[in-house]
Amino acid sequence: MLYNSESGIFNFKTGQFDVYTLVESEREGNASILKDADENVIRPLIPKEGFKHCASAFLIKNKNQNILIDTGTGAGGVILEKMKSLGVQPENIDAVLITHLHGDHFGSLQKEGKAVFPNAKIYISKKELEYFTVTKVNQTAVNALSPYKQKTETFDPNALSDDQKEEILPGIYPIAAYGHTPGHTIYLIESEGSKLLIIGDLLHIAVVQFHIPSINAVYDMDAAACADIRARVLSYAAKNNIPAGGMHIAWPGIGTVTACNDGKSFNFIPLK
Repeated sequence: MLYNSESGIFNFKTGQFDVYTLVESEREGNASILKDADENVIRPLIPKEGFKHCASAFLIKNKNQNILIDTGTGAGGVILEKMKSLGVQPENIDAVLITHLHGDHFGSLQKEGKAVFPNAKIYISKKELEYFTVTKVNQTAVNALSPYKQKTETFDPNALSDDQKEEILPGIYPIAAYGHTPGHTIYLIESEGSKLLIIGDLLHIAVVQFHIPSINAVYDMDAAACADIRARVLSYAAKNNIPAGGMHIAWPGIGTVTACNDGKSFNFIPLK
């Protein structure tokens, strides 16, 4: 099978992990979702031919486990079909790691009230779960998680600055990236000295927000916190030479992050 933009699948090795970008949908990008952005500033960053916006999930495989980071919306069963093309059936998924509880990240969890991934544990930050199921109830999220009541594990993610980070699964470290949502979590994957950051919805318009991390999207609930953690995560990735993958970055969805000379902006180079 060819892993290309037409297949919507990209494969990247991180030590003993095989990481696959699974693109659920792709459309023309729309920079109007950026909030309070000066058009004269962002216009030079947007290619004349436009840009693509994707919604993706990530499949992580090693010899012991099959792990999903987010599940997509579930529309059309696209994520499931792409998993199956890689030899992974829904019942083969051992764990689903949720970055946050927006519908395009958990929509495949259940169908007609039944668990789509019957053998999986669901991992989600305690703060995110409490906010969307208690403080400000998202009934769609409650329904999606309902089949997994006995299989949902919560955690307090590491701080980005922690020297010693705690795993939730072997080689997988959750990191607090609050701002987009109250408990938004990104994941550091590490194996045999190789690393990868899955950054969730840390940014939505890559062609702009890598260069100007202070610009938020209308979906970001806490603008100041989101801009701060975006800049810090990108700086961390650049400083430590860690590739980054995001749910809304166009295929291949993973690339290298380098810091510009001004110390405030970054370049993103998609992997090939």
